[in-house]
Amino acid sequence: MGGPVIIGYYRFTDIFFEWHKALPKLEDISPLKAMLAYDALVHPDHPLHKPQVDGIEMYLGTFANGEMRLLFSSAQVEYIRYWLHAVGLTDTLIPIPSSEYLIQAADLTGCSPSVYNDAGTLKKAVKVRPRRPRRPRARIRCSSRALQSVDKNNKRLKGTGSLLTARRLAFEKVRTLWAAQAGTWLAVDFEAWDRDHTLLTEFGWSLVRWDAGAPVEEAGHLVVRERRGYRSTYVAQYRDNYNFGQSEDVSKDEFRDRICALVAAHSAAGPLFLVFHDSSQDIKYLRSEAVKAVTELEYILPDAPPSKGIFVVDTAEMFSALEGEASANKRGLDRVCRHLHIPTEFLHNAGNDYTMLALREMAAGEPVDEQREKRWPNRTTSSNPRVEFKAWEEDSDPSDLEGLMPIEEAVASEQFGFDM
Repeated sequence: MGGPVIIGYYRFTDIFFEWHKALPKLEDISPLKAMLAYDALVHPDHPLHKPQVDGIEMYLGTFANGEMRLLFSSAQVEYIRYWLHAVGLTDTLIPIPSSEYLIQAADLTGCSPSVYNDAGTLKKAVKVRPRRPRRPRARIRCSSRALQSVDKNNKRLKGTGSLLTARRLAFEKVRTLWAAQAGTWLAVDFEAWDRDHTLLTEFGWSLVRWDAGAPVEEAGHLVVRERRGYRSTYVAQYRDNYNFGQSEDVSKDEFRDRICALVAAHSAAGPLFLVFHDSSQDIKYLRSEAVKAVTELEYILPDAPPSKGIFVVDTAEMFSALEGEASANKRGLDRVCRHLHIPTEFLHNAGNDYTMLALREMAAGEPVDEQREKRWPNRTTSSNPRVEFKAWEEDSDPSDLEGLMPIEEAVASEQFGFDM
């Protein structure tokens, strides 16, 4: 009886550059190389192409030290050899790469899909270094001659500590779970009287779930009727400026019951991902005597879609991963939205919680390093993974420069460092 089937991943570079060298029949080399060509892999007629996916779906695996590698799944590799034989391009099934080079799930701290729909983009993801003398074809080894573009980011990560590594891993897990349309994603926010934070005044929520692949969205804003007279002193008062619908005035008892029912209904239907921006205070409110909506929460996201559970997703941590922040510093929601180009208004209304928009902007995007480079090209250095934002991106609105010079010229002068 054979042993158990091992399912895992192979490094892209091993399959692309080395597999064909291990084939015993010379006539099998050309068909395999043709199937693995950049143009072929991204073509919609390629055998590995999935319906509803625009391009070739590869995988980004994250190792314990935070480094990432572009991977083929073992199922993809197996299907390549099967397809080549089935269509008559090889007389027999070509040998599968040795299990010695198989990366198993236990070897990774995370793995997320990464789609490439352009040959140039895929080719750019694999930066080839000068070739060393060819090795014998007897076996496939890890290729030190062909390194992915993520190697640049891996080098930047060295010495940054475990916090950034954990943030990057969580970012990729969120991308994986979002792409799988797993469960319900519920962004929540509270407002409290700034002289006594036990007196909650508002609650807002925005959720996304999927029904047969179609997104179902819902949002709402509750105001505690008995506390309408409580006016905050140090925080802007925007409870009557809900931008996404009609606010509801409710009693403090109904306020509690509605929140509890919302959480209970969606956690009973499957996994629930509670989305916060800097989660600590809102979690305290959810657990407080005034609400009591949650008891047990999972702070470590699963690698694959779970069947149940309530999980915490923090967009402040996600943005820290995206910008490469290795310290404990985290940005406020207004600054995150500014950098993600999400317009905001009346942020201190609990219903105007732009956290869901920030989540979607990051979770539906590319892998963390690719997304960062796409948003802010050439803003990191060889030794520092953190994005260097321009002063006008951080602290000012270009319109502040009106009257001094045209907005376009003001931005250009800041970007390129010259006088207009």
